[in-house]
Amino acid sequence: MKKERNNAHIALFIDSDNISHRSLEGILNELSNYGVVNIRQAYGNWTKENLKHWEEKLLEFAIKPIQQFDYTKNKNATDILMTIDAIDLLHTKKIDMFAFATSDSDFTPVVMRILSDGIKVYGFGEKKTPKPFIAACSQFIFTENLIPENTIIDEMGVQKRHVDRMSGEALRKDVWLINLLQNAVTQSMEDDGWARLADVGQYINNNSSFSPINYGYKKLSVLIDAVDSFDIYLDDKTKQMSIRNREFRSRV
Repeated sequence: MKKERNNAHIALFIDSDNISHRSLEGILNELSNYGVVNIRQAYGNWTKENLKHWEEKLLEFAIKPIQQFDYTKNKNATDILMTIDAIDLLHTKKIDMFAFATSDSDFTPVVMRILSDGIKVYGFGEKKTPKPFIAACSQFIFTENLIPENTIIDEMGVQKRHVDRMSGEALRKDVWLINLLQNAVTQSMEDDGWARLADVGQYINNNSSFSPINYGYKKLSVLIDAVDSFDIYLDDKTKQMSIRNREFRSRV
């Protein structure tokens, strides 16, 4: 999938109550593909025991901790402060891209507000993240796929190794994914049925929060090859890949 320009100025907002500190390195590595994360802020009530493991990571990755006490029991005041700071930044700084690391759908309105100004928003959260927030983001990546192997720890404190890639068979059973890919090829194809991979990726990027990383693939081209439901052509001279729905081949 086509990347944003790599000199973009990026602001990263981290909801420490709803994201694992183990995912920070993966998040920053992914964002480095798009530009420089000039602003890195993590929000939370740092007096809480459950956030004690964050200190080392905040120092390691030069992330600014923002303290927010809980004014009312069972109410998370950090959500409000994080939203206010994001909107303030939208109006006061030249930011090319925003990123939110959270599994909380309460941030959906602020994401939609930023998008309305023509600025892309990348989301990072656990697989439990509600669909409205996932759908609102320009692209959303599950943090489980960004945590290095053998560092995921279950509720019993046992380290588990996660599955890196979904098999081709599993990919073909994902109706949403197959429909997305087929529609992208159909909307991007020339008269001969072939669509350039770059155009397919751009269509997907403009119409969904899809990321191949959520399926265990770093590149869209590798995922499409694994699906094994499309004709693929690689130009020897330009090295550009083109894709065609196999249903189109049967009609010509």
